[in-house]
Amino acid sequence: MRRLAGHLPRAPHALVQRLTDSDDFPKLPKRYRKWYSFGMTYYDDIYEQAVDNHYLFTTANAAAAGIPSVELAKLASRGRLESLGNGVYRLARYVPAESDPYAVAVARAGEGAYLYGESVIALLGLAPTNPDRVFVATPRRVRKKLPGPLVLKRVPAPARLAVYEGVPSQRAADAIASCKGSVMPERLRDAMRRGREKGYITASEEEALKEEMGW
Repeated sequence: MRRLAGHLPRAPHALVQRLTDSDDFPKLPKRYRKWYSFGMTYYDDIYEQAVDNHYLFTTANAAAAGIPSVELAKLASRGRLESLGNGVYRLARYVPAESDPYAVAVARAGEGAYLYGESVIALLGLAPTNPDRVFVATPRRVRKKLPGPLVLKRVPAPARLAVYEGVPSQRAADAIASCKGSVMPERLRDAMRRGREKGYITASEEEALKEEMGW
């Protein structure tokens, strides 16, 4: 994931240093001096993680990093973060990528979620699929209401996963197999061939997939 052009990772700390070194800083009320110091440090920690994760940061990430979730809402209200709903935030300044909608969908579904079936095929450009839906799988029960385009499937945790374009995903061969009966066989065969050509499917996976699909 590319960092923002001209944005150095430690810039927020540099800003804090400029503020604290200025003649005006001692004149600020104590509570504001404390906010500048801690608020910008929180943002710096968030940036360090988000820049390598499609610029996304979640309340679960915050809990793991020891950042109070209320700080995310504060940073969003100040224009530093954008709230995407379902506990997912994105840096206000980011470099868009075609894989962003898939990364956001997986983040919204929560811990342990991963891209599934048709959406893996779409992400890798292996065959035409329905662009109006994003399929995400999770081994957990998800109680929160998710956006309409996100189709959530509860399945047992897989023995193996992959990371494509920075998005946790079902492996390409498994994704093709899971589409049996819902996607035209010709498209799935094309997806298998392209997956093999692009290196997403190994020779042994190709043979196993042919046997499973009856090709």
